[in-house]
Amino acid sequence: MNPIIAKLVPHFGETQQHALVIGDVMLDRYLMGEVNRISPEAPVPVVLIKSEQQRAGGAANVAANLALLGIQTRMVGLIGNDNEGQRLLAAMSEYGIDTHAMITTPSRPTIAKTRILGGHQQMMRLDQEITSTLSETEAEQVTQTIQTALQQRPALIILSDYAKGLLTEAVCQQVIAYGRTHNIPVLVDPKGRNYDKYRGATALTPNKKETAEACDTQVNDAGLIDKASSLKVALALDFLAVTRGEEGITLIADQTSHLSATAKQVFDVSGAGDTVIATLAAGLMHGLNALDSLSLANIAAGVVVGKVGTVPITKADLIDAIATEQGSEQAHKVSELPDLLHKVAIWKQQGQKIVFTNGCFDLLHAGHVTYLEGAKKRGDRLILGLNTDRSVSALKGPTRPVVNEQDRARVLAALESVDAVILFDEDTPLKLINAIKPDVIAKGSDYTADQVVGGKEVLSWGGEIALIDLVEGRSTTNLIKKMHA
Repeated sequence: MNPIIAKLVPHFGETQQHALVIGDVMLDRYLMGEVNRISPEAPVPVVLIKSEQQRAGGAANVAANLALLGIQTRMVGLIGNDNEGQRLLAAMSEYGIDTHAMITTPSRPTIAKTRILGGHQQMMRLDQEITSTLSETEAEQVTQTIQTALQQRPALIILSDYAKGLLTEAVCQQVIAYGRTHNIPVLVDPKGRNYDKYRGATALTPNKKETAEACDTQVNDAGLIDKASSLKVALALDFLAVTRGEEGITLIADQTSHLSATAKQVFDVSGAGDTVIATLAAGLMHGLNALDSLSLANIAAGVVVGKVGTVPITKADLIDAIATEQGSEQAHKVSELPDLLHKVAIWKQQGQKIVFTNGCFDLLHAGHVTYLEGAKKRGDRLILGLNTDRSVSALKGPTRPVVNEQDRARVLAALESVDAVILFDEDTPLKLINAIKPDVIAKGSDYTADQVVGGKEVLSWGGEIALIDLVEGRSTTNLIKKMHA
């Protein structure tokens, strides 16, 4: 993970910019209880209700995710003149969502979905909705409300389409045209087969099933991602993010990148797509690129699917999940050659500049840390070739290393500047360098360019040699002498 992400998330919402969410809002009601017997009236389970919860659902859940991440959020949606509508407004207000642009209509009910759960198992869902075309009066009210909301100049707009009638082609194109004119990103969570209405948006975030429908193919089509790439071009999108459940998320932009799923336990996937688009939006609003924003969204989705029902991500939950992910990533930085070459291929595919350095790094000290930070600045990813205990002894004598190879590797992997650590047992790292083919090879300034092992090879494929200044007086040898003294 890009270390900038972890530093940035705690500062979400510290600016005055706001996000605008437009879409189909709904009330998610949960009746939760226990099942201990079958009804004598019919072969159905009897659920003894223990509790009831009412939450913001649909586009309102997108807004809730944004608000709980600290983003100022305004919502445009349609509710009925009923109790469900009032409960939904109250739920959104509790999250801190600005609901002044919500539209109340007497001609249709608030969309509500009531789920009956026995333990963690959903037994039944009861839906209340009318999805017919809006009346002329309603359509005009929606258009005018959106125009007013756009005049407030949001930093980003989300169209959250649940195919309930609000986001017509005219409405979508009105918002997308405004976004393009004023350089405001417009993200769309799409529904249905008519993706032409989203033409010109910044990005779409369909799930795998929705992508297959839009591409007129099957979910298990091996060429689905290629067809999705063609869809991105046809719709003139900046990028397309396909959420693939347990398979993770695929970003289709100038290049295609895949992010593996992070969830450790899955209880309920409802609302995960809302979390993805909201977290993606939060990242983009705070200067992250599409890939880093989606990496953040991927982590957020892994949190919410581990909870029961539609539950938005919070900033605190996301910070905790990032910390856990970083700990896991640090351990996985120590790689065998096949895994490392796989990482390198991905980094190169993403256009990242690979730096390689090597050494013993026994008794890590400030000189080591400063040197590695300097090496990292010469590119995007730093790979550290670490001498094994045997090779350290051969170089430094039988009393070295002081710290064994596995401990040295794990400590080095914890450094922010280091992206991968690999042990090598040969006298020189030349074999490793030829396998990785880095863009830059770094060594200390006590070397000359012609003394750097692998330097000639790196130059032969268009790379460069970087000689990094050392911190005077800092060395493992001096530390050992001091301890013995």
